[in-house]
Amino acid sequence: MELIFEVREAEEGGYVARALGQAIFTEAETWQELRDNVLEVTSLHFDDAAAMPKLIQLHFVKDELIAVEAA
Repeated sequence: MELIFEVREAEEGGYVARALGQAIFTEAETWQELRDNVLEVTSLHFDDAAAMPKLIQLHFVKDELIAVEAA
């Protein structure tokens, strides 16, 4: 099983991560701290070793608006 986290930059700085299809959320100031937090909250969420995902994917999403000038 693979667990995918959607990661976004937090407005106040750092990152927020939300697992798709699971009620798992975390946040961190740095990318490495986020990785550590994701591993920790995932292990706490899946208390049964058999249900623990074998892979965790961090999918970074960056929203950007680009104004297009009308010709």
